[in-house]
Amino acid sequence: MSFAWPQALVALLLIPLGLLAYRAIDRRQRRKVAAFGGPGAFGSQDGAASAAGTPRSPARPFRRGRRARDVVPAALLLLGMAVMIVALARPQGKIDVPRQEGTVILAFDVSASMAATDLAPTRMAAAIAAATAFVQRQPRSVVIGVVAFSDSGVAVQQPTNDQATVISAIGRLKPQRGTSLGQGINASLTAIALALAGPGVDYYSNRSPEPTVSPTPVPVGTHIPAVIVLLTDGENNEQPDPMEAAQAAADRGVRIFTVGVGSEAGTTLDLDGFQVHTQLDAATLRSIADLTGGTYFGADDANTLASVYDHLDTSLVVRPEEIELTAVFAAAGLALLLAGAVTSLAWLGRLP
Repeated sequence: MSFAWPQALVALLLIPLGLLAYRAIDRRQRRKVAAFGGPGAFGSQDGAASAAGTPRSPARPFRRGRRARDVVPAALLLLGMAVMIVALARPQGKIDVPRQEGTVILAFDVSASMAATDLAPTRMAAAIAAATAFVQRQPRSVVIGVVAFSDSGVAVQQPTNDQATVISAIGRLKPQRGTSLGQGINASLTAIALALAGPGVDYYSNRSPEPTVSPTPVPVGTHIPAVIVLLTDGENNEQPDPMEAAQAAADRGVRIFTVGVGSEAGTTLDLDGFQVHTQLDAATLRSIADLTGGTYFGADDANTLASVYDHLDTSLVVRPEEIELTAVFAAAGLALLLAGAVTSLAWLGRLP
């Protein structure tokens, strides 16, 4: 246990002084009573009774009882004051608190095909609505980042527990060009690495990144607190190979939950006067999820898409948290003071 204001503990030195003062006052009162023949009278009666052959034993329990009645109230009051002084020092303690914790990267496909209407009102609008609802349900111990990818991938929001900021970033997403699942996965892995590096990382810089050592492969799902949610129709038409990027995630122990947005039957999309047929590539998304230890979810309607997020599991961890115990000590001190006052009034008819 630690204290926010340890200087207040110096006041504990007043407790022995108070005890000495109490004993001095008690002795003075006893001398005054003896001067009026109170205890002396009892003592001479005891002596006469002893000389007459009467047993003296009943007087001893009586004296012990009176002594306890004198001492107990004062002891309670002194102990209560000591506890109140400890409360004044603002004691701090640590308790183990279970909570959900993790890093979730929402990787959105913002390719032109996400404007298709086989998922009403559009694939992109449905994905944004479901992701927004997911963010709003998360505890602040879960940090969420947003990655957008088409023919390239970029982190549009670094992982944070500021839900308003995350929702604002999601709302700004618009369909753009081609699709590179690999770029989306790689950008998500970079966002996770930066989040784990902690504060002080230079996110925005034109400096070439320093070379990093390739990670040693770990068992699938080892890095449980960090997951990637890949929201896409799965139609990959850009490099790199999405399975190579998925293998990089698996080597780091990061799971990828793939969310297939759209229908396998597909629909025809008008892109600048060209009629393009677009459909969900569920097979690729299943392969990515299986490789990384994640799960594939097919979301061919808005209700199914919303339920996807209920199956994402962050980690329940137990971490020590420091809390202030001032109220506990103050309550205990007050209870002791009240007990001392009540016993004194009941036994002695006065406050000590």
